[in-house]
Amino acid sequence: MLTASEPANPVPASTDPASWKHPGTRLQEGQYESPVPTVADRVAQTVARLYLEPQVEPVFHPDSYGYRPGKSALDAVAACRKRCWRADWVIDMDIRAFFDTVPWDLVRKAVAHHISPGQRWILLYVERWLKAPLQQADGTLVARDRGTPQGSAISPLIANLFMHYAFDAWMARDFPGIWFERYCDDAVVHCASEKQARHMRAAIAARLAEVGLELHPGKTRIVYCKDADRRGDHEVTSFTFLGYEFRPRLAKNRHGKHFVSFLPAVSRDAMKAMGAQIRSWHWAKRSDKSLGDLALMFNSVVQGWINYYGRFYRSRLLYFLRGLNRHLMRWACRKYKRLKRRERRAMAWLAEIARRSPHLFAHWRLGARPDGWAMGAG
Repeated sequence: MLTASEPANPVPASTDPASWKHPGTRLQEGQYESPVPTVADRVAQTVARLYLEPQVEPVFHPDSYGYRPGKSALDAVAACRKRCWRADWVIDMDIRAFFDTVPWDLVRKAVAHHISPGQRWILLYVERWLKAPLQQADGTLVARDRGTPQGSAISPLIANLFMHYAFDAWMARDFPGIWFERYCDDAVVHCASEKQARHMRAAIAARLAEVGLELHPGKTRIVYCKDADRRGDHEVTSFTFLGYEFRPRLAKNRHGKHFVSFLPAVSRDAMKAMGAQIRSWHWAKRSDKSLGDLALMFNSVVQGWINYYGRFYRSRLLYFLRGLNRHLMRWACRKYKRLKRRERRAMAWLAEIARRSPHLFAHWRLGARPDGWAMGAG
C-alpha cells in the first residue's frame, strides 16, 4: 500500500506528442496540453483514485455526468434534449482554459474534506502530482503554479470534485429550480426566459471568478431553443454539447406528421474530425486488401462512431457515412482493371455486394449502403 512516508516524488510528465497515449486532447484556447505520467505514477494515481472515488461519488450532483460510474456523455445529451423541450433558453457555457487554471489551494481543500486522518497520503500524492513540472519535447522543464494535468488516472476525479463545489453544489444551493447538465468542464444551463438567462450568465461568471475560473466571453452564448411552437426571432438558435449540435430540425410525430423540433444530431466539427480520420486511411491505396480485410481494419472505428453519434437523429450520421461508399468505390476502381475509371459500374458492383452481404461493413448495417450512384455520392 502507498503511504505518506514513501519518497514518491513524481517524475516530470512528458508533453512529447510521440509519447501521448490519447492524441487529440485539447490545447490552450480550444486545446490543452496532455502530459503523460510515467507507469509508476499512473499506478499510484490509480490506487489513490480507488480509495478516493467511493468517498466522493455519493455526494456528486445527479446532473454531473463526466467520468462517473453508471453515467455517460450520452446520458447528458439525453437529459439536455428533454430539458430543451421544456425550457426556452440555454446558456452554452465555456470555461476558459479550465485545466490550466484550476487553483491548487481549492483542490487541496476539497480533497482534504473527503479523506480520513489515516488517508492523508492521498492528499500528499495529489499535491505532488499537481506540482510536478511538465517536461517538453526538448527536455526542458516547465514549472506550474495552478491547473490539473490531463492524462492522469486521477485527474478526471479531481476535476469533478473541484467543479462539484465550484458549480454543482452552488447551483443546487442558490438556484435549485434551474436545470443543468455538466460533463467535466462542459456545461449547459436551462432557463425559462432570456432575462433569466442573462441574469444566470452574470451570476455564473461571478461565481467562477470567486473560485479562480473565467467564463470565456466570446464562446459562452445564450441560445434560443426555437421550434414549431417557439417561433421567436433571435440571433443564436443552436449550440454544440458533447459532439452533438442542438438546433431546429425536421421531425415526425407518432402519427406520421412532420414538424420542427429542437433536437441534437452529430455536429459539424465531429463530422469534420471523422472525415479527416477516414481520409487518413487512404483506402484507394490499399489495393492489396480485400473487402473483408477493409471491414476488419475499420469496422470497429466506424461502429464506435455509430454507437455514439447514432443515438440521436441518426439520419444525419447516416447521410455522412454514405460518403464511405465513395472511398470503397475508388478502392474498387484501383484494384480491378475492369472497373478502372468506371465509377458508376464500381458503385453498382458495390451495391450488389451490399445486397448479398448487408452486414459486411458497419455503415451498411446502419443502412448507408451503395444502393445506386446517388446514395454513394451523398
